[in-house]
Amino acid sequence: MSAPVVVKIGGSTLGAAGHTFSDLAKFAATDHIPVVVHGGGAEATAWLEAMQIPSRFENGLRVTDDAALPIIVAVYAGLVNKRVVASLLDAGVLASGLCGVDGDTVECRPSDPALGRVGEPERVRLETLHALLAAGVMPVVGPVGFVREGGERQLVNVNADTVAAAIAGGLDSPELVLMTDVSGVQGADGNVVPRLTSAEAESLIASGVASGGMVPKLRACLESTRRGVPARILDGRRAGALLDRGEHGTLIVP
Repeated sequence: MSAPVVVKIGGSTLGAAGHTFSDLAKFAATDHIPVVVHGGGAEATAWLEAMQIPSRFENGLRVTDDAALPIIVAVYAGLVNKRVVASLLDAGVLASGLCGVDGDTVECRPSDPALGRVGEPERVRLETLHALLAAGVMPVVGPVGFVREGGERQLVNVNADTVAAAIAGGLDSPELVLMTDVSGVQGADGNVVPRLTSAEAESLIASGVASGGMVPKLRACLESTRRGVPARILDGRRAGALLDRGEHGTLIVP
């Protein structure tokens, strides 16, 4: 069985883009079944606000303290994950949801201490993903992983783009696709750059041309390319974006 494409669908595109799931269904029917990784930051922020827990971000990454972590896990591994699975089932795709702790899939190391309970993927186990794919089931992965503390597994929040890059690298995927709510990576002139080398992407980050939420996306793409997997940032709001992705967005190559 050839390696699947890994598709990360951003939480910012899910509510407005009713075609996302039908596009995934068409892609699975015309190509190999992809592995789907989802975000859900807007939903997490809404629930944190409802619990009167403020949201803070550092370099585009959510700060997750002990009060926020249970809400994050419930939203990403529960509510959003099952909504995505239900929508894929409605689109005619046999899908099953999990998060990084299921099957020991995404083991992490602690990230920047300033971010709190946030992990950086360190090891990916593929047995659960391979079993689902072999059964014709589309895996849907929520961005919750684990770190080992004192011999026990502790849940951590993980940036969804980073999870997708780690899984793509582990699977030796032909491509990582990050579907988001922008047309691609903008250069210094404000226009979308269709193709970037890793060095050019690093330069955009260092110069500040890439900022905010684009920084973790580009860093995830760079991690993917370090593992030999090209990565594409694509506008998930556009119908058919996944099917004709070669004509749109920004491709980052080693």
